[in-house]
Amino acid sequence: MENKPEYLEIKKLLVANRGEIAIRVLRAASELGVRTVAIFTNEDRYSQHKYKADESYQIGRDEDALKPYLDIDAIVQLAKEKNVDAIHPGYGFLSENVEFATKCREAGIKFIGPTPEAMSMLGDKVEAKKIAIACNVPVIEDNINDVTSVAIAEEEAGRIGYPVMLKAASGGGGRGMRVIRSKEEIAKAFPEASNEALRAFGDDTMFIEKFVDNPKHIEVQIMADEHGNMVHLYERDCSVQRRFQKVVEVAPCSSISQKTKDALYKYAIDICKYVNYTNVGTVEFLVDGEENIYFIEVNPRIQVEHTITEEITGIDIVRSQIVIATGRELDHPQIWIKNQEDIKCDGFAIQCRITTEDPKNDFTPDYGTIIAYRNAAGFGIRLDEGSSSPGTKISPFFDSMLCKVSAKGRTLKGASQRLNRALSEFRIRGVKTNIKFVQNVITHEVFQAGNCTVQFIENYPELFEFKRSLDRGTKLLNYLGETIVNGNPDVKFVDKTKVFIDPVLPDFDRFAPFPDGTKQLLDKHGPEAFAQLIRADKQIHYTDTTFRDAHQSLLATRMRTVDMLNVADRFVKNNPNMFSMEVWGGATFDVAYRFLKESPWKRLQLFREHMPNTLLQMLIRGSNAVGYTAYPDNLIERFIEKSAENGVDVFRIFDSLNWLGYGKGT
Repeated sequence: MENKPEYLEIKKLLVANRGEIAIRVLRAASELGVRTVAIFTNEDRYSQHKYKADESYQIGRDEDALKPYLDIDAIVQLAKEKNVDAIHPGYGFLSENVEFATKCREAGIKFIGPTPEAMSMLGDKVEAKKIAIACNVPVIEDNINDVTSVAIAEEEAGRIGYPVMLKAASGGGGRGMRVIRSKEEIAKAFPEASNEALRAFGDDTMFIEKFVDNPKHIEVQIMADEHGNMVHLYERDCSVQRRFQKVVEVAPCSSISQKTKDALYKYAIDICKYVNYTNVGTVEFLVDGEENIYFIEVNPRIQVEHTITEEITGIDIVRSQIVIATGRELDHPQIWIKNQEDIKCDGFAIQCRITTEDPKNDFTPDYGTIIAYRNAAGFGIRLDEGSSSPGTKISPFFDSMLCKVSAKGRTLKGASQRLNRALSEFRIRGVKTNIKFVQNVITHEVFQAGNCTVQFIENYPELFEFKRSLDRGTKLLNYLGETIVNGNPDVKFVDKTKVFIDPVLPDFDRFAPFPDGTKQLLDKHGPEAFAQLIRADKQIHYTDTTFRDAHQSLLATRMRTVDMLNVADRFVKNNPNMFSMEVWGGATFDVAYRFLKESPWKRLQLFREHMPNTLLQMLIRGSNAVGYTAYPDNLIERFIEKSAENGVDVFRIFDSLNWLGYGKGT
């Protein structure tokens, strides 16, 4: 009788992380019907990942913002108390910590990742390089003696030859990394880098290797089950970097040969098979201008940029991690990879990270409260967000990333255009972001041709040339809010006994005919006789200037034609004895045309239609029409004729007396 394999049934999964990667894992687990647990510190008590889980628990003391995420014993103890079957570490924090993986195993909890033995061999960059050499994978020359002091670092760097790279043995993301081009730099760089590594990864072990100038940074995604089946999911081009921190990633790479790609795939699988690697991981390489390959390291965890590999292959990497952790093979229906040929690469995908950093100020992180947040969407756009919404407080204790934006397209240029469109839709107010800088990167011709190297950002200073947003809307809202709550500082005294009276609108029958008014008198008697009638009449004749330019042009510059037409009929039906409505002037013409994007002539025609019984009047200066400058007489005359054709009956000349005595020496 055939023995059936025993599978681990994961009923409850804890994510030992925060932010967008925690949410990503929680969602994948939920899709598989697995109950989820989140952990958070007091600083993170309002973070979204806390609310995405079925259960969530605070770890650490209230005053500890970051350290509890690195507390192995506390996390494992919590998992045991809550009957957790598996822990997913995400990336960063404890994701590459062998002790954490080991203590999970000892507690009977499945660590979703490679075994502690594989992590021990590959997670340490020094040991990983030895394995690469054993697999005949080309490597960069590095230190022979352990780099435990400045003196040893100087000795090893001198033997290798400058420039060299100082790196943290545990971890990545640019932390603990320094390029050193002379002996004089080591005394300062070594303690800085080792202390940075200790803070980030709890390990200050350092190593030194030869620095390859201006290569491409290529990484290969690996997936393997616990039965010896292993595949690659193609490569990612992570060459756009700043201080060894990836900024924009592309999958696949468009500018290296297929021969080089095939070699990269083989090297990656050879290294991973050597250590019986399981679950998912990434093998990273440098490729120089002549396409020589140099092994860098293995990241035994999920990567920040896994999203674009998912986009080009259609494979859910995070969900596959959980399925693999149950002991199932790659050809299980939840993964469905029977062999390497089953995996197809379709199109191109680009990922960028929106961060609260100021590119104009050396990418200094910005903190504060997000006042407004509007993200993007649309065909081919994927968003991976952490806590990003109005009211979110950006903490100085954590990574500055707000959102990962991934765009898919049939071509690299098409994907970059789609990503640029999505970024232009974002509106983030209250904190500075790197959006405009990233837009400059992805629209640059070198990027769209796929020719970026790791020194791309250094080589093109124009990437930092962009116009900052004025953020007028937020400033206006702040002013209005301040005024509503605290009052207008310009108002020295407020009489609280005064109250606003609700307006009473007169009755109005929109279907009744218009009563005769001054327009009918003008049409009946003609201009000359009508003027004599008005001069002979002793009563006061009123003109309403509201539609023209009342209240210092507020109506003219802020109200559309349709808004004024809503009251025009009511007014002239209820006030048929009004002499005229002054509806026309230089400002009204100019504003309608330039700001409201309306036809000023159509506006005048509609006024005529809606006020057929009242004279329409225009205010005009003696020597200009619609601008505060002098125009030729023939232009003014033609403008008057055109205005009359479209409905103006009366022209009020504002400064006609300026012409008296002109040319007579007075």
